[in-house]
Amino acid sequence: MTAALADPRDCLRELFMEAVRAADPFTVIPPALPLPPPGRTFVLGVGKAAARMAQAVERHWPGPLCGLVTVPHGQALPLRHIELVEAGHPVPDRAGMRAAARALALAERAGEEDLVLVLLSGGGSALWTLPPAGLELEELARLNAALLRSGATIAEMNTVRRHLCRIKGGRLARAAWPARVHTLAVSDVPGDDPLVIASGPTVADPTSCADALAVLERYGLHNTTAASWLRHCPDETPKPGAPCFARSRFALVARPIASLRAAAERAQGLGLSCLILGDAIEGEAREVGRVLAGIARASARHGEPLAPPALLLSGGETTVTVTGAGRGGRNVECLLSFALALDGQAGIWALMADTDGVDGAAPVAGALVGPDTLARARAAGIDPRAALEAHDAHTFFDHLGDQLVTGPTHTNVNDFRAVLILPQKAEEG
Repeated sequence: MTAALADPRDCLRELFMEAVRAADPFTVIPPALPLPPPGRTFVLGVGKAAARMAQAVERHWPGPLCGLVTVPHGQALPLRHIELVEAGHPVPDRAGMRAAARALALAERAGEEDLVLVLLSGGGSALWTLPPAGLELEELARLNAALLRSGATIAEMNTVRRHLCRIKGGRLARAAWPARVHTLAVSDVPGDDPLVIASGPTVADPTSCADALAVLERYGLHNTTAASWLRHCPDETPKPGAPCFARSRFALVARPIASLRAAAERAQGLGLSCLILGDAIEGEAREVGRVLAGIARASARHGEPLAPPALLLSGGETTVTVTGAGRGGRNVECLLSFALALDGQAGIWALMADTDGVDGAAPVAGALVGPDTLARARAAGIDPRAALEAHDAHTFFDHLGDQLVTGPTHTNVNDFRAVLILPQKAEEG
């Protein structure tokens, strides 16, 4: 066993930070910048990575620029030329509504010789919420909160959000026409679909108000003001082939798979066999945890799919259907379910966290488990299964001191799950 594997927890933390570094906007933005325009450059950004993305643009842009970026409260960074606004996430607030209106107005000012450089990342759907006529922000905030607790996928939620907002679903590109629009995006969604990242403000939307209404009906939210608005649908999103997309370009600068590959390369340098199970794994968090535990157990006992020492990596975005007063958190729920399924099996450690540094609504990236996790909890009088059933894994890991706290990372390529499987002798040594 190498010295780097002597402490499995430290090893897992280092692999997580390697994944985050691979998505650092200062690394990925400069090579993707477009050519400056003959006219003005407007920078419009939104999301958890927007401040860091804007900093990278300011450092490397060869000419004058102006603009506005919106980030969650508490995630501001200093900017020289681009204004920064903090707003509500994951539930939208009036600061975000005002910022979205101002961003739309700036786009409308752009002319044919100008460039609108759009910086998108995860969290943008909540941060830019601009209700159409006939809907109030409070209604959309309640709907957003209900969807977050419903178990709906991110694609389903953003289908709804696109049709209940005046800036999403291609509407920002429509406002900027005939200016050139160039979008740089950090993907936080399974499949890296541009339409889902921040609800696609600069890309064509093939879905309809009827599709959005179907999502609300699927999750029992059909008796809402938003559902009534969708039934009448006075304003559809711009569709593929619309003229406003003729001068619009979209580029992904950071993706979940690239971060998983960076962690895998680092792990291989430590002498670990490594397998990436996928970057787009979805489903109920606790069910995914049980599946990952089964794969880890097979590796520990039978050497399949990998023989120890080995690392299993995965990403994506699971969901938690929250009941009761628990704090949720898809990564910690997945991890606690994983630990319960393994029931203290020797030689297996895991870290599960969100690369933005915030899992659910808690200012905690995620947590770690090892073979002793359940025993330590029970010795402290903590019932792990009760914590799982209450969707309160954050409290569980807080009491054990096993939370992963990084603060905002200023990037976001979704969930990072690493399962470390060591030979039993190595773990005991």
